[in-house]
Amino acid sequence: MKTDIEIAQSAVMAPITEVAAKAGIDDKYLEQYGKYKAKVDLSLMRDMADKPDGKLILVTAMTPTAAGEGKTTTTVGLGDALHKIGRNPVIALREPSLGPVFGVKGGAAGGGYAQVVPMEDINLHFTGDFHAIGAANNLLAAMLDNHIQQGNALGIDVKRITWKRCVDMNDRQLRSIVCGLGGRMQGVPREDGFDITVASEIMAVLCLSSGITDLKERLARMIVAYTFDGKPVTAGDLKAQGAMAALLKDALKPNLVQTLEHTPAFVHCGPFANIAHGCNSVTATRMAMKLGDYCVTEAGFGADLGAEKFLDIKCRIAGLKPDAVVIVGTVRALKLHGGVAKADLNTENLEALEKGLPNLLRHVENITQVYKLPAVVAINRFPTDTEAELKLVEDKCRELGVNAVLSEVWGKGGEGGIALAEEVVRLCEQPNDFAFCYGDDLSIVEKIEAIAKRIYRADGVELVGNAVKQVKELTDLGFSNMPVCMAKTQYSFSDDPAKLGAPTGFKITVRNLKVSAGAGFIVALTGDVMTMPGLPKVPAAEKIDVDENGVITGLF
Repeated sequence: MKTDIEIAQSAVMAPITEVAAKAGIDDKYLEQYGKYKAKVDLSLMRDMADKPDGKLILVTAMTPTAAGEGKTTTTVGLGDALHKIGRNPVIALREPSLGPVFGVKGGAAGGGYAQVVPMEDINLHFTGDFHAIGAANNLLAAMLDNHIQQGNALGIDVKRITWKRCVDMNDRQLRSIVCGLGGRMQGVPREDGFDITVASEIMAVLCLSSGITDLKERLARMIVAYTFDGKPVTAGDLKAQGAMAALLKDALKPNLVQTLEHTPAFVHCGPFANIAHGCNSVTATRMAMKLGDYCVTEAGFGADLGAEKFLDIKCRIAGLKPDAVVIVGTVRALKLHGGVAKADLNTENLEALEKGLPNLLRHVENITQVYKLPAVVAINRFPTDTEAELKLVEDKCRELGVNAVLSEVWGKGGEGGIALAEEVVRLCEQPNDFAFCYGDDLSIVEKIEAIAKRIYRADGVELVGNAVKQVKELTDLGFSNMPVCMAKTQYSFSDDPAKLGAPTGFKITVRNLKVSAGAGFIVALTGDVMTMPGLPKVPAAEKIDVDENGVITGLF
């Protein structure tokens, strides 16, 4: 059996100009990065302003496990399947971060015969978007420290600096550091730290900006520190927004690639729905909706994270309304939630499957009852799944009024997703009463409680440490009208990764709150979640290599 990378490397790709033409993109809008990748100029959106939008389909998933779920694979396969049944789809995905690629999770370009290509490029440097974000982030950090060194005219309290440096790598050594050592000319000594690049507010700003002007305005609003008398200091106060925007002007343009079956796909920004908002750019999504009859997009990790943020943050800020939601699950992952060890997942176990099913069903209920959206469960089929196991999942979903459809896109590409595509088309024709989980007029704490109680099914929220005074401070500064971006473990509905399935009888602990004033949301850090991951004992990087002909191996 071929590996994902072997399948991708054996694919015959179409020139990106042909893929663009298939999507209705004139060559004048393309900025090619080699033969198979291109950025699309933002002027295309202005020129398509009067064109009606296609249907918006969100692909999300059950709570992730080590057994794998296949959300991106399903997204890509669904796009190819829609094309096979005569529709005109355009896919919109998030860009992979180097941290997971070299860490434990691997890449994020799909799998099997449902991939976007060139897979190696997409999973590694791609078109340099994340490098540009890192450069802009660290330019702001340098200008902040330089301002303090040069006399600190703004009166910045060095103990209340909130802006961190970043690097797109899992590096726990950089979580907490002391910088500025070595004497008066080497800077002002202070505590500092690094976030992974995707957790930078600049990533969120880039994802939510509609153009250069909006980008500069959002960058200027970003809060980097507070003065001795408690007033926020922004990037605009440091006059940094223009230079940062200059670094980001190309990164703002969506990246166009293709699937193995040559379906057009935008891959642009936005991973890490556990610690960030985890959605690809609004521009890429809107562009896909203008170009295609159907835009198939995804949001990271389980529906309690990526889908919640897509619906409560991205859709709220961008004025989007989904037409249908696909919730991906696997029999293997459900059995793991039911207490089966990973080594035993290949054996039929209806008892464990039934015990784990409430995890999937809770996600389904959230989508259909909280957000009031039509949904379908895509069962990403594995060869070891038995007919009895598959029937049990289908029956339980049907009890909630939702169909469960087998998806075999990993092994068959678009052909294996035709049944799913037909169900999605049916759902898209149904009217829906899309609603947010919470209203804008609620307080910060009330919004957090709404997510915790309605989506996670927690008993409540407990604010500890700095979070208690931060709620008052952010409210007093006028930020309480913003949506909330929860930073939480992806492995559980709770903030404890060990609580699998559909746990009850727990509270969500919020230990820190900060405002992302440029992005337009409040970040609530829960449990022990960190914004700079570490590498595992055996990093995936140990198995990655490249030969003298430039052929990469071990990426999957």
